[in-house]
Amino acid sequence: MSAWARILEPWPFVLGRELVGVFAIQDWQALDSMVRFRGRLLVEPEAAMSILSPRIEPYGYVPMIRSPEELTLIRIHRPSASAHWKGWPLNVALLVGTGVTTFFVGAGIDISIISLGFAAAWAHLLGVLGDSGRVLQGAMYSGSLLLILGSHELGHYLTARAYGVHVSLPYFIPLPVWPIGTMGAIIRMRSPIPNRKVLFDIGIAGPILGMVVAVPILVIGLSLSPVIPVSEFGWQEGNSFAYLFLKWLVKGPIPAGFDVNLHPMALAGWLGFFVTALNLMPLSQLDGGHIAYAVLGRGHRKIVWLFLGVLIVLFLGWQWPGWLLWAALAVGLGLRHPPPLDDLTPLDPPRRLLAVVAMVMLAILITPAAIRPL
Repeated sequence: MSAWARILEPWPFVLGRELVGVFAIQDWQALDSMVRFRGRLLVEPEAAMSILSPRIEPYGYVPMIRSPEELTLIRIHRPSASAHWKGWPLNVALLVGTGVTTFFVGAGIDISIISLGFAAAWAHLLGVLGDSGRVLQGAMYSGSLLLILGSHELGHYLTARAYGVHVSLPYFIPLPVWPIGTMGAIIRMRSPIPNRKVLFDIGIAGPILGMVVAVPILVIGLSLSPVIPVSEFGWQEGNSFAYLFLKWLVKGPIPAGFDVNLHPMALAGWLGFFVTALNLMPLSQLDGGHIAYAVLGRGHRKIVWLFLGVLIVLFLGWQWPGWLLWAALAVGLGLRHPPPLDDLTPLDPPRRLLAVVAMVMLAILITPAAIRPL
């Protein structure tokens, strides 16, 4: 061993013996929660992971390969079987809260009236709840939107569980502000991602399942939406290629000066398209960021910077301030992406083809100007 192995303790020698036939050790370094070996990988990275994982995990470590010349064993804490449900009362409370805020938005309950005092707010709330039509609108909007968002997160959750990755239940984020009523939902990864294939599958499963639900909801909602003069609108939603096509498919050619007055289900479907596009952007910890890293590895940073430029162009071209906010949020969350344990094994051709499909989905779902007042 070279002088690089300065910290002597028994664990590196014990763990090093488990690398026989897989990794030829030249030197090592023991740190607080990991042991890093330098040398040469003797087998393909995917084979190395399948051989080493059952050998190393009984010691409380997992192998990580980012280079053919370096192998790191990382100490981990395996969550118990019940850890998936840890903190579930908070998940339920946030889901109920998001159901309430989206119902308020769908029913047209004006949250700002709280500023006029409790009595005025209470009278406004009772007036809306006494109108069965507005209650139905709120219920249809809230139910449709939560079904789309829930399906999206369920895609991530079920795929992660299928691969043995420990994840939390979805955290819905209530936001009592028009026109959405929520900031979406997230899940937390509680164990490392095994490889880029698993990272890709988890990343793309949410948008696909979300769109499977959003498309029929939007089609049904558009069929229930009347076509009226644009002059009667207070605001108008933006058009993506996919949304324009479905509008034409359901409504046929719409005369100039007219547009669809969105039914609550149609609005939820439109938002499902919009949120899916945001998630497919190759930024930070978004689904598109997972997909980009799975395809390009550490080279994904170039795509991140390129797409930040695209957001600036969208802002300059359509003057929608949301793009600046989204770019700032992406930078604030960090542009780095944590690597999977096997960071060398590339994606297979079917997954690369599916990555192209994800790029096409982003192109046809993105809405240059989400909402504009009239």
